[in-house]
Amino acid sequence: MQKKIPMRQCLGCREMKPKRELIRVVRSPEGQISLDFRGKANGRGAYVCPNADCLKKAIKARALERAFSAQIPEEVYEKLHEEMEAGE
Repeated sequence: MQKKIPMRQCLGCREMKPKRELIRVVRSPEGQISLDFRGKANGRGAYVCPNADCLKKAIKARALERAFSAQIPEEVYEKLHEEMEAGE
């Protein structure tokens, strides 16, 4: 019997993909938002494809703000772009 592959939806393109193919954006219990490339960080997670276009779409649609039920400052978005480019 095959093991079930966990699927998650990208906030940018809205496609269901295997969890391992996506990058997790996490809001820690302290309220700090960052990218979690390993998928192990503590906190509430939302998923984005590993390309900058999906992150831009998610930002434009305010999908991260809805996922975390919080206002996200512009500096956080800039930091996410930098982390995404460094992680690729």
